[in-house]
Amino acid sequence: MVNRIKKTPGPLSRNGKSKLRNGREFRPRLQFAWVNAVTDEQWATYRDAIQALRAARIRFLLGGGFALATYIGRWRNTKDIDFYIMHEDRDKAVAALTKAGFGDLFSQMPYDRKWIYRSTRDGLIVDIIWAMANQRAQADEFWFQRAPAATVRGEALAVVPMEEFLWCKLYIMQRDHCDWTDVFNLIYAVGPQLNWAHLLKRLEEDWPLLKGVLTVYGWLCPRQARKLPRSLSRKLRLPEPQVRKKRNHIRLLDTRGWFAAILPKDKPLEV
Repeated sequence: MVNRIKKTPGPLSRNGKSKLRNGREFRPRLQFAWVNAVTDEQWATYRDAIQALRAARIRFLLGGGFALATYIGRWRNTKDIDFYIMHEDRDKAVAALTKAGFGDLFSQMPYDRKWIYRSTRDGLIVDIIWAMANQRAQADEFWFQRAPAATVRGEALAVVPMEEFLWCKLYIMQRDHCDWTDVFNLIYAVGPQLNWAHLLKRLEEDWPLLKGVLTVYGWLCPRQARKLPRSLSRKLRLPEPQVRKKRNHIRLLDTRGWFAAILPKDKPLEV
């Protein structure tokens, strides 16, 4: 099956125009070899959700594991799909999914309704998200303006921008769950292409979180870390990555296959 990438605007400058790099409009390189790992049965359920939202004329962005795989080319089968919407569309989205046969997951697995609606059908989960779990920010028009678009299995989808994707992940550090592993994988795959200035603008006073993740990343992958913009290192006063090291730092954190840097190219990430 052919998965095509549409030409769409890349990172925006302050005046809303696409930034140019080397005289050319920048677009993230989207990857879809992983999509064959999604079974036909799973995709049929996800496609029903996509079509339900589309029929209700609700704008949405592909997020979660699907967005990560689209950017880094690595699949991790969590048996769910995330769609980001505008806050004002949440009731319409719930109604659309209910009409399509999706039920509320709350009775089986209670969750915080302030930022997410979790629906389920056929053993799969479809999450509708309009805000960060910590209420730091909601999806806004800029998310949709900057979103790269692609056709996956015949469905035209817009993907959460790389910078907004990373921004959300930085805050997820719980006792039993931390999304910094996704951040490391994203930076490893597309770090030099990220619009770091835009991300810092989004973070505002929360920039120490980014400094923290980049400091650890430099410890994990010093050679790759040196490929990031020098201006970013100077701005955040990051320590110089030490290329020579006595041991594999990646293996010190988790022995499972969580990081693309130590996996064969055709191996999925472990959940």
